[in-house]
Amino acid sequence: MSTSRREILPRARRVVVKIGTRLLCNKKGHLNLKRMENIVNDLAYLWQEDRELVLVSSGAIGAGMGRLGLTEVPQTLPEKQAAAAVGQGILMHLYESFFSPQGILVAQVLLTRDDIKIRERYLNARHTFQTLLRHRVIPIVNENDTIAVEEIRFGDNDTLAALVACLINADLLVFLTDLEGFYTADPHKDESGELIPEIAEITPEIENLAGGKGSAFATGGMETKIQAAKIAMGAGIPLVIGSGMHARVLARILAGEEVGTFFVPRADRLQARKRWIAFGSSVQGRVHVDLGAANALIKKGKSLLSRGITKVEASFEAGAVVSVINPGGKEIARGISNYSSEALNLIKGRGTWEIKAILGYKDYDEVIHRDNLTVITGCGATSKN
Repeated sequence: MSTSRREILPRARRVVVKIGTRLLCNKKGHLNLKRMENIVNDLAYLWQEDRELVLVSSGAIGAGMGRLGLTEVPQTLPEKQAAAAVGQGILMHLYESFFSPQGILVAQVLLTRDDIKIRERYLNARHTFQTLLRHRVIPIVNENDTIAVEEIRFGDNDTLAALVACLINADLLVFLTDLEGFYTADPHKDESGELIPEIAEITPEIENLAGGKGSAFATGGMETKIQAAKIAMGAGIPLVIGSGMHARVLARILAGEEVGTFFVPRADRLQARKRWIAFGSSVQGRVHVDLGAANALIKKGKSLLSRGITKVEASFEAGAVVSVINPGGKEIARGISNYSSEALNLIKGRGTWEIKAILGYKDYDEVIHRDNLTVITGCGATSKN
């Protein structure tokens, strides 16, 4: 077994596996049943090891297109929703037929963005997942394409998988693709591309290497996987991108073998509430802070006080999640504001002791308490240019 940082992988008990459209469907949208069965067998092996599994499966729209005889990707939202409505039933029927002979129950879970960003629905979804896993059921997750509109769409299942991993506090997230991992260049187009075995930080160079989206039937690609990696790594969840073209690839990944590309998680796992603040919630405003406040948040783990605020953008109520912006214009944190934008515009730059005199009340000393604030990984306080 490798002595690299992958040594943590064999200890992973709760695992989220995402399967891409390019693995499940051919160019005409027809499902590859043999590959689907191989992946199910791989998952069943992990399940028999008493691991808790969640499967995020693409392919509904592609499968629906194949059944409907469509040769081109639908361009309108209603057409995509119709294809998904047909394809999702096909997917679930096949998954159940493959899992059932092995004594494994599966459950369909369809999510929209609102199920993640609205706190009450987020908690309800988490409770549902926890109950299913406790009963040894494998939830099969997809975006609820049949009812989702543009404003509440995840846009790709890579982001959905990363947010589900955060939702259930997973120990590992795996993306199975038609590639061996993340390359220095797209191996489909450039033979000089080399596999990168480990990525410890998502740099601008890594983002540039990600390139554009995948096949005509896929809504994601390496670009969306890198954005999803930011979420997983920031939440302290390791991620591996590997090829689903090979049998037992999941078993090899969970054994800690040097398979695919390993994305190193941050050392301190975020608490569930802070994961939701950072990645699941809907940001409703922006609060700009001075250098002193930025350093206090990042380096000292302090709460945000009114004195450090220089500017407030957008209109929001108390209890809204806001983005905290440093003097260089970068987002450094997100948190739940104890005061509305109207109140913040009155008390920004003023001392805590002045709040009551200005507003006529002072419910909190802090604008954002440190318990309700999440520092965004990879950003630091910078001075003004």
